[in-house]
Amino acid sequence: MKIIIYEDDEKLRQSLSLLIDGTGGYSVVGAFPNCKNVVEEVTALRPDIVLMDIDMPEVGGIEGVKLIKEKYPDTKILMHTVFDDNDKLFACLQAGADGYLLKKTSPAKLLEALQDIYTGGAPMSPGIARRVLATFHHIQPAAEQYGLTKREKEILQLLTEGYTYKAISAECHISMDTVSTHLRHIYEKLHVNCGTEAVAKAIRERLV
Repeated sequence: MKIIIYEDDEKLRQSLSLLIDGTGGYSVVGAFPNCKNVVEEVTALRPDIVLMDIDMPEVGGIEGVKLIKEKYPDTKILMHTVFDDNDKLFACLQAGADGYLLKKTSPAKLLEALQDIYTGGAPMSPGIARRVLATFHHIQPAAEQYGLTKREKEILQLLTEGYTYKAISAECHISMDTVSTHLRHIYEKLHVNCGTEAVAKAIRERLV
């Protein structure tokens, strides 16, 4: 898979490039310090995934996500940031980000998240979504109106907690194909198109 990195810290940008490029099946096709020319760069390099920092000079990551998704909605974007506050998380999800990892995430987990997002997952660092859920306690649970089964609610809960497809498979003792089938049914019932939208809706409406 082809990956572009947006990260203003030069040493970290180089380290990420070496880590990802040195792993079989991954290829870093570009690495940039900001999103000033993001549309031109994505157009020229056509990555499968963009690994995106938030706080960068001139044009930051949230604006970069919006610009990419407007022109290339199918390009996957994984946020990679030090920010763990709710405002930044929701701003990224609303802009169209497909996953959200903190920079303290281990290299192995980062590579796993890239693979997961490539196959349609919505990886998030543990605890991120759960903290956001705490801000919506005044909203009454509404999962019943969507007709979610007990298993579907269980899988949606794990998705909002940042579990990958592989981790959901292990936690629920079901195959990856079965996880994909359940998630497809969840997306249909929630009237969303992907894991990111499902997580955002689950958080917003407190479905889990």
